[in-house]
Amino acid sequence: MMTRLLGFFVVIPISVLLTISFFVLFSVRKVETQGLRAFGFVVAAVLWLAVSVLFSIGIYVLSTGRIPLKGTMRPMMCEKMQMMKEGGMPSMMQPGMDKPAMKR
Repeated sequence: MMTRLLGFFVVIPISVLLTISFFVLFSVRKVETQGLRAFGFVVAAVLWLAVSVLFSIGIYVLSTGRIPLKGTMRPMMCEKMQMMKEGGMPSMMQPGMDKPAMKR
C-alpha cells in the first residue's frame, strides 16, 4: 500500500518542469532571433516529453504498486557487498607476494 503512494511524489518534479517550460515559452515570445526562438521551442518540447514520461511512471506506480527498475541495481549491489565481506576489493598485487613492495 505504501509503495502505491510513492506515485504521488512524481507531482513535485512534474510541477517544477512545467514551471520551467512556462518561463522558457514566456521568454521565447520576447526573442526576435529565429534560431533562439526555435531552440526555445525545442527545449519546451523536451521538458514536456520528460513530464509525460514522469506522469506515466507515476500512474504506473499508483496502479500497480511496483516501482520500475527497482530490482536492476540489486544484483550489482549484492556482488559489491559479497566482495566487501570477503576482505575488500581485489588488489593489484603480483601472485606470490604477501605485501605490496614498499620503497625504503
